[in-house]
Order: sequence, then C-alpha cells, then structure tokens
Amino acid sequence: MLTSTRPLISDQEADTLVAALGRRTLMGASVAAGGLLMTPLPGMAATAAPEAEITVDQARTAPIPIILPNFGGGLGAQIAEVLTNDLTNTGLFKVIPGGAGSGTPDFATAKSMGARALVTGSVTGSGSVRVEMRLWDVLTHQQIQGTAYTTTSANWRRIAHIVGDVIYERMLGEKGYFDTRIAFISRSGARAHQATRLAIMDQDGANSRMLTAGKWLTLTPRFSPVKDQVAFMSYANNRPRVYLFDLGSGRQQILGEFAGISFAPRFSPDGRSVVLSVTRNGGSDLFVVDLGSGSRRQITSSGAIDTSPCYSPDGSQIVFNSDRGGSPQLYIMSASGGGAKRISYGHGTYGSPVWSPRGDLIAFTRIANGSFSLGVMNPDGTGERIMTEGFTVESPSFCPNGRVLAYCRQSRAGAGGAGFSSSIGMVDITGFNDRALHTPGQASDPAWSPLNG
Repeated sequence: MLTSTRPLISDQEADTLVAALGRRTLMGASVAAGGLLMTPLPGMAATAAPEAEITVDQARTAPIPIILPNFGGGLGAQIAEVLTNDLTNTGLFKVIPGGAGSGTPDFATAKSMGARALVTGSVTGSGSVRVEMRLWDVLTHQQIQGTAYTTTSANWRRIAHIVGDVIYERMLGEKGYFDTRIAFISRSGARAHQATRLAIMDQDGANSRMLTAGKWLTLTPRFSPVKDQVAFMSYANNRPRVYLFDLGSGRQQILGEFAGISFAPRFSPDGRSVVLSVTRNGGSDLFVVDLGSGSRRQITSSGAIDTSPCYSPDGSQIVFNSDRGGSPQLYIMSASGGGAKRISYGHGTYGSPVWSPRGDLIAFTRIANGSFSLGVMNPDGTGERIMTEGFTVESPSFCPNGRVLAYCRQSRAGAGGAGFSSSIGMVDITGFNDRALHTPGQASDPAWSPLNG
C-alpha cells in the first residue's frame, strides 16, 4: 500500500496508483424541458432597488427574517417549500410563513412579526404556468425586485431555485447558488464490494439520476464550466482512465490515450482543456489535454507523484498535490508548468486542493494525528483555517459564489465493513452551518456545477 509519505489522495486513487506502480439555457430563452421567459414587473410602490444593506457575515450572526407566501397553494405551495428550504439551508435566512399572495403588503404587520423583507406572489396556470414574485424591504416599504416567469409546469423546481437566487443576491449583494447541480458518486452494497455509479442531482439533493450502470469503479467527477459535460475516472474494461460524459446525449469518450493510468481530471476555466494526472516511471506527472485537437502537453516531471491539479479562476496558475519534498504537500505553479512553490506548512499532510471561484481561497484536505480535516488557506499559504473534522472528510468542491463547500464525509468501518457510511456534507467557508445533504443512498466525490443557464 501507499504509505503516509505519499500524496494525500482518496483510497480509490491510492488503489489505482498501487495497481499502476507494482448548460442549459434559461432566462429569456429555452431549456430542454420547455421554454421559460422572465419578465420584469412594474413597481407597486417606490421601485428604487437599494444596494444590499446586510452582509453575509451579519446574516451568519443574525439570520434575515423574511416572510414567504404559499403562492396560492397547489403548485405554488410546492414552490414555496423548495424556496423555504433553499433559504433556510444557508443558515442566513429565517423564513416566516404565511405572507399575503399579492397586492401591496401590510408593512406594519410584517414589521411586528420581526420581518426585514417579505415576498408576495402567485402561481397561475397548469400545463403552462406563470409565477409572479415581488421582493419588498419592510423597513423602507420599497419593492426591491419584481419578476414574472412563464414556463411549463415541469420547470417548477427550477423557478423556485431561481427565485431563491434573486432573493439571495438582492438581500446579500452577491449571486446565489440554488439553481445549480452536483455530480457525485452513488455507492451501494457492502463496503468491500460497493457498486459505484456516476450520478447527478440538484444542489438540494432532488432530481437525482444515475448516469452509469455501476459495472465498473467510477470516481472523481468534475463539471465543465461551459458545457453540460462531466469529466470522471472509470475502471471500464479494467483500464482506469479519464472519460468525458455528455449530459445531453449520454455519450462517453476517453480523454486522451496514455500508456499509464490517467486520473484526477479538472477543467480549465474556459472549458477548452483538462489537466489531469498520469502514472509513469514509478510516479505521476501532470498533463494538459486540449479538448478541441486532442493534443496533450506535459507540465510536470518531478519524478514524484504529482496529482489533484486545479486551475486558478483566471487560468494563470495551477495548485496541485505532490510528495516531491518528501511528504504530501500543496504547490502552486504557472499553468504552463515550472516554478512550483510549496504553500502548505502546517502540521500533517495535505491534498485534494481546489481553488475558490473568487480566487481568494484554496480548500484542502489535511491528515494529522490520524484524523482528517477540511480547511481553506490563502493562495500564498497564509491564513489557514479548519472548517470541519472527522474520520474521513475529503473531496471539497466550491459552490459558484465561493461561499459554501460540498465535501465527502465517511465513517470508520468495523469488521466486514459494518457501520461504514459515506455521505455528502456542506459547510460555509468559515465553518458555519455544517450540515448533511440528503441523497438517495450513500454518496461521495461531490462536484458542484456552475450556475445553470
């Protein structure tokens, strides 16, 4: 087996190395499930939309009280439930049910209920539905947002997520992340012989569907930033390699033909290439594969195990994991290769680095004293903070606005694998609001999509 002096990678990736070394459109356009149109609504009061007055840090301390209606019942009540869950799960909002459906709000009553904001709206139609929503500032009596959405009833969950994103952005001053998906690995069966399947779901765990049959070990999905496409590793035909999966057609294709095993893929920010790790000469090096031409370019040759690469948001740098200094640590280099600089210097070994979409943080997994931690640091290695700990916590993935990390949490297995569990957690980058995400069965390797549309 790989010892603790080798790079910090998942158990499955370690097994791989042992073997080797011995977009949908949306607003104002159409979606696959049917067209959806967004129409601004005229103001019913002062229409000036003030800048957000509440910061995320303030909302962590005192969640924003907001009144939500049931949008007329029926389908409207279902939309209200999803919207309530989206806002509540952030830990930044306190939802007060029972608001009025439409018309000018009773601000005095809303204020007496402790509300800072309120939503009015309605849902009309059946096969084709129209969802109206207005967001109001209770203190200023101003309409902050007014929008109507027209679509097929099949899109009702997406409308709820979109409305949630609007509320999040107008109240907190930064984009929301509810209208997103998560690719993950679905796990079933006994611990020693688990079937693994590439799967996808909405960010709240709904609409889960399996993409592969589970015949072969499948790992580490990664979303394209520009296409409905996922890169992942599969042991298909007992040849572990990186594949591309097209979510529209279901078509799979091998990404590059390498003599060694390819693994740990990550798309470039422009979606035109994938950087990955390839086993060779007793270690592994990083290669970049151009998705248009299929050409490949080697960017490391340290003689060590270089793996888990991730681009900076501007595409100029890559953070990766390497044992070139004697133990698994994090390094940053130019995206063209060369000039690698170590950035992790805390106690223990580091791995699974991922750059925040904001560019301000790098998330990582750390092993110290036999236990796992999930943390973030500045790109220069300063400001390290641990957000959550456990027997195994790994595979961090940022949501599109960089505020929340999805990750895998696994429990210790007893004799014969008894007691083992694998699930997806979510945690704010400050360690606030650490919670479990409900999935159908066991899950691992979460990978957050960009915003839909």
